[in-house]
Amino acid sequence: MEQTTHTQQLINTAKAMVRDFKGLVAIDESVATLNKRFEKAGIPQTEEYRRAYREVLTTTPGIGDEINGAILFDETVHQQTADGIPFLEVLNKAGIIPGIKLDEGTEDLAGFPGEKVTRGLDDLADRLKGYADLGLKFAKWRAVILIDGALPTTACIVSNTHALARYAAACQRAGIVPIVEPEVIMDGNHTIERCAEVTESVLRSLFEQLYLLKVELGGLILKPNMILPGAAHAQKSDPETVAKFTVSCLRNAVPATVAGIAFLSGGQDAVTASKNLNAINLNYKTELPWPVTFSFSRALHQPALEIWKGKAENVKAAQDSFLQLAKANTAARRGEFKI
Repeated sequence: MEQTTHTQQLINTAKAMVRDFKGLVAIDESVATLNKRFEKAGIPQTEEYRRAYREVLTTTPGIGDEINGAILFDETVHQQTADGIPFLEVLNKAGIIPGIKLDEGTEDLAGFPGEKVTRGLDDLADRLKGYADLGLKFAKWRAVILIDGALPTTACIVSNTHALARYAAACQRAGIVPIVEPEVIMDGNHTIERCAEVTESVLRSLFEQLYLLKVELGGLILKPNMILPGAAHAQKSDPETVAKFTVSCLRNAVPATVAGIAFLSGGQDAVTASKNLNAINLNYKTELPWPVTFSFSRALHQPALEIWKGKAENVKAAQDSFLQLAKANTAARRGEFKI
């Protein structure tokens, strides 16, 4: 690969991100997304309340025992606790590796109605240098793939996987580990079989593009969706079925040299996401060539937000909820999760 001076550093960081049965937490919601969640919970939609919520999460006592890395939003990178301690310092002291969300949302894919492509490549090199200088060690880029009748098209899949590969190559050139997130979203009434078919096609395309751009897979984390029926599909799938389809898909499409797999929750509730992760590790642990962990957002800390409600007197209860869910998912990574 071109980025030879960074290769061992990338591999070491990627291994550290998935070590010791811990996982990752995504607290990288955009201002618009977090404001929507605040509005629903009755919390004022201001920068100060967003800062305070990030403080609730990052200062949770003991969270470093369950979490290896935290994906941040740009706003959070530059913020501090109420006592003036930068969040990056708080995370580093807790042994949590700081990372950054780099994609800038989606836009319509011209000529392909209903399909999207992710924005953010234009100034990526400059942004990467700035974040590397701040001490961030990894990054994340999300692509959105919709199942709807004949969709996704090959054009949509290739457009998004090529962008993911360009992002990953740029990250590694800057000494930053890329998390690549090609999300086949749960919206729709498709079957679990259709989800498996599309996800495998997306992953095959992704690794073709990564190979073409000489991305070091040992210094990369894959953040895929689990294989699930559409949210509107009448037949739901139990954890054993989800695990069977998910592991089959990953083994068919993901090279064994990838440093680790960290699932997104994709709109699953906290208990369902943990059950499915548990079934994967319980039933297939000896068949998996990579560490398989979690990189959840709502399934880890949405309950904490709903408990906190922007009130200081609720901070401890919110932090207890966050820590409890983090522990549940480290247990699920071991195949030991129990309700």
